[in-house]
Amino acid sequence: MFQKKYKIFIVEDDDFLLDMYVTKFRGAGFEVEIAKSGEEALEKARQGYQADLVLFDIVMPNIDGFEMFKVMKREKLIPKAIFVVLSNLGEKKDVEKGTQMGVDDYIVKAYNTPTEVTEKLKNLLENKI
Repeated sequence: MFQKKYKIFIVEDDDFLLDMYVTKFRGAGFEVEIAKSGEEALEKARQGYQADLVLFDIVMPNIDGFEMFKVMKREKLIPKAIFVVLSNLGEKKDVEKGTQMGVDDYIVKAYNTPTEVTEKLKNLLENKI
């Protein structure tokens, strides 16, 4: 558990993964908000939702994660958040694209268990805030 209750915003269109991560993060003491698409995430952010960390997938219908991230940065939505990609797109070009765009971290789903992802994000938050 943390000194502060961190808010995490999970943007993921896969219901199974979303439920699993919501359960994992809540169990670790996070306050969790979700969006099942890039559009829904942008809408919530435009309505004023703020988080300490935004964890988002790349492959989503209509607006992919990279496009959602670009819009959030351009419109200064959730400006103080750490942005972390959680995707199965693990090729070097995908990771480099995320890094060049300015994401704070890039986690490949296949190489990390939910527990490892939770630990990585806790460390990111505690080292930044």
